[in-house]
Amino acid sequence: MSSHIEALDDLLPPLLPPEDALTGGDYEPTLERLSVDKMLTKYCGEFGRATPWLWFSRTVNRVGHVYKVWNVDGMSTKVFVGLISQASGSGMMVTGGRRWLSGDWCVEKNTRLGAGVFGHLSDSKLGRKGSPTIVCILSFVFGMMTSISPNYWTYVLLRVLTGFSTGGVGLCAFVLATEAVGPTKRGIAGMSTFYFFSIGITLLTGIAYIFRSWRSLYIASSIPSIIFLVFILPFISESPRWCLVRGQTDQAMKIMHNIAKSNGKHLPRNVHITLDLKTESEEIFTGSVMDVIKSPLTRTRLFLVMGVNFTCSIVYYGLSLNVVNLKTNLYLAVFLNVVVKMPTYLLTAIFIDIFGRKPLGVGAQWFSAIFYVIGSLLGSQGICKEVTMVCGVLGIFGMAGTFNLMFVYAMELFPTVVRNVAVGCATQMAQLGVILVPFVVVTGGSFPFMMFGACGIMGGILILYLPETLNKPLYDTMNGMVDGETEFLAVA
Repeated sequence: MSSHIEALDDLLPPLLPPEDALTGGDYEPTLERLSVDKMLTKYCGEFGRATPWLWFSRTVNRVGHVYKVWNVDGMSTKVFVGLISQASGSGMMVTGGRRWLSGDWCVEKNTRLGAGVFGHLSDSKLGRKGSPTIVCILSFVFGMMTSISPNYWTYVLLRVLTGFSTGGVGLCAFVLATEAVGPTKRGIAGMSTFYFFSIGITLLTGIAYIFRSWRSLYIASSIPSIIFLVFILPFISESPRWCLVRGQTDQAMKIMHNIAKSNGKHLPRNVHITLDLKTESEEIFTGSVMDVIKSPLTRTRLFLVMGVNFTCSIVYYGLSLNVVNLKTNLYLAVFLNVVVKMPTYLLTAIFIDIFGRKPLGVGAQWFSAIFYVIGSLLGSQGICKEVTMVCGVLGIFGMAGTFNLMFVYAMELFPTVVRNVAVGCATQMAQLGVILVPFVVVTGGSFPFMMFGACGIMGGILILYLPETLNKPLYDTMNGMVDGETEFLAVA
């Protein structure tokens, strides 16, 4: 009997792998190198299984928690709209509704160069997480100082500084929130962030209603920055893409393991993160706006995106500025101005992954342009007045969708090393368009609608020259993007 057992033992090795392979001895599985997008898709999960619940109840989730930052930006950038009715009687500000509105609007928007500055710092030294930290601190400090302004010019100076700091909040938060999302979920996830931006503005109407003094309103609107810094920021992870291009591969892998764990998945130990699928070096990659301009591929994309943002901002903020001319309750007018855009966010979030970025952007721009042109041809008497108002409402539906769509589109057009600075430049161009808005609105008559229609047509034409980014990877380096796009064109 013993001889039979010994014979069976002799047959085991050829039929089964060595025992140390089964027990994890000296056996080493084949190393698998994947990009962030491939790793999210294959192992970690692209967005999460309980997304709606995470949005509203878990501020520490890898994407959902970052959305709360948009509340800060929404409150801060719209605060002066809630102060329009108080300006005339303040004794220290320039009186006159339109005159004060135009001045403060230009000061606020003209100084949002912080989008470019903090965009560069987010790509380089500070990182995706460090930039929101700095801008929220500055926003809180300058907001509190504004509340104790002794005279008008001190107020203007502090508004300039506030505009500079808040210019980077939304941009940095948006990129941080979407860089850890997989390619097939990035569109709807990116568009969903704008709900929280609008929620911040909507909450501001209630805050402004409670705090009727402009000084107390500035104090109240500065509090969300501290809430973010104390209760949210400590639980936010850095972007794995930024860690990767900065040579922090171990930190990037740690973040990816946490993402997989939060989604109930397992990331095998033989899987290793890498740049653009081909690069195995752990050197630090950096970039600047000059690198964007030097490359023919990114230069063309940058100028096109800047042109689209410029035309889109004239229409988007022009209609928002016109809220003071509605001759109704200011708080209700601002509230409705935000609420009517909500269906647009939903429709854009649904269609962005069905039709793609390019067709949706062109269609939304031209949809708005049609109604603006029609509105410019109508008079302001009798039934034509109501029809013109309807044209304006339908026009802002399409333009609101395009304005938010361009954030998702632009961040997908540039690699990680220059993503924030490129999107920051596009945002700066949008603010340049905003400076022209008061001069367009105050002309009155049919000219504003005619200008809005022309901008919509031009914006749609510019988008036609941009490439589609639906389900395409987010590249990490300039060379990686050039190689990837070249291969894509060769296959096509």
